Amino acid sequence: MSQLVTDTAAPAGARPRDGRRPLVEVVVPVYNEERVLAASIRRLHGYLAETFPYPFRITIADNASIDGTWPLAERLAAALAHVRAVRVPEKGRGRALRYAWGHSDADVVAYMDVDLSTDLDAFLPLVAPLISGHSDLAIGSRLSRGSAVVRGPKRELISRCYNLLLRTTLAARFSDAQCGFKAARTEIVQALLPAVEDEAWFFDTELLLLAERNGLRIHEVPVDWVDDPDSRVDVLHTALDDLRGMARVGRRMVTGAFRAPVGGRTRPELPAGMARQLPSFAVIGVISTLAQLVLFVLLRTVMGPLAANAVSLVATTIGNTAANRRFTFGVTGPQRAFRQQLEGGLAFLLGLALSTGGLALLHATASGASRTVEVAALVCANGVATLVRFLLMRAWIFHPRRLGRDRTAAAAVPETETAGETLR
Repeated sequence: MSQLVTDTAAPAGARPRDGRRPLVEVVVPVYNEERVLAASIRRLHGYLAETFPYPFRITIADNASIDGTWPLAERLAAALAHVRAVRVPEKGRGRALRYAWGHSDADVVAYMDVDLSTDLDAFLPLVAPLISGHSDLAIGSRLSRGSAVVRGPKRELISRCYNLLLRTTLAARFSDAQCGFKAARTEIVQALLPAVEDEAWFFDTELLLLAERNGLRIHEVPVDWVDDPDSRVDVLHTALDDLRGMARVGRRMVTGAFRAPVGGRTRPELPAGMARQLPSFAVIGVISTLAQLVLFVLLRTVMGPLAANAVSLVATTIGNTAANRRFTFGVTGPQRAFRQQLEGGLAFLLGLALSTGGLALLHATASGASRTVEVAALVCANGVATLVRFLLMRAWIFHPRRLGRDRTAAAAVPETETAGETLR
């Protein structure tokens, strides 16, 4: 693909250096942003030229715009020092960032959304730990203490639910995967890029998960952020793509394929067995959540939200417990299966209480809430219930010592009755 990319200037020719001071490249991915592009780039360029203490380059990365964005980007690159433009002929924010970051000769690469919703005063705190070598990647966080965020309740709820799901199902430790304000040491990000599969909105989430998987250090900066009311992001479509991306990453974790050749780094050690159990649990959790949401939407055509939630949760909890029994904790055969389903029912009751309470609270505070908001509330409640369910299963229902006692009690039973049960 690289031979088809249009570049207004070779990277070396746009490389302003002062002795050994590091170069920071800021990439602004754009698609059909003719309306705001010029004002945003001029504002960003003016801010960096006046206040930023390091050499910089601004790269406008157009990904297949069909309006006047690309000609405007070329004019801006010709008019402003240290600004260049590249045109990637296929759509996808991740694809644009992959090209710009992958071909950069800067010491640190970053990206910002073109609407500049994040206060630019956070940019130096974002990149400083990367320049000093303290951290490998850095993200702006709208969910950290000290951040100030102005946005509608729908976006706030969806964002919090998404990040909660990442933490509960994929063991993410960063707080805000979606903020369009990130940076990384170039050598690190270029080592990670070949292992990142997504080319669209899940790209940076997958990059962060991969970085954590390889034991890299992620620095978070609280940011002030104001929502762009004219944002053209399809929230529901993007959320579904993100769920599919989480399922794909979970599968790669299970198979051990979610790795990148970043030398000298090792993952932090998890408690015994958890490194294998978490990815399996994550994949099953994502599939169960999607199945419950589909059932909920279908049942809502014939019953109220609370009843639809209860029925869909009962059905998926039975399947979830059975799948985790077999694939996450390695227990096969019929012995104790019924008891373990009953004990798994406690997690069902917790999930039912959380999701029913969340729906009731939603309709009490926002009567007439849309189906999309109902689904977002369910995702958030299920995220909390998922974390508690994993802890219950690991520490109680399928605890190795408990299963060992079952084996001891079954020792007197003929071998043909117990041979099917194994604990891996």
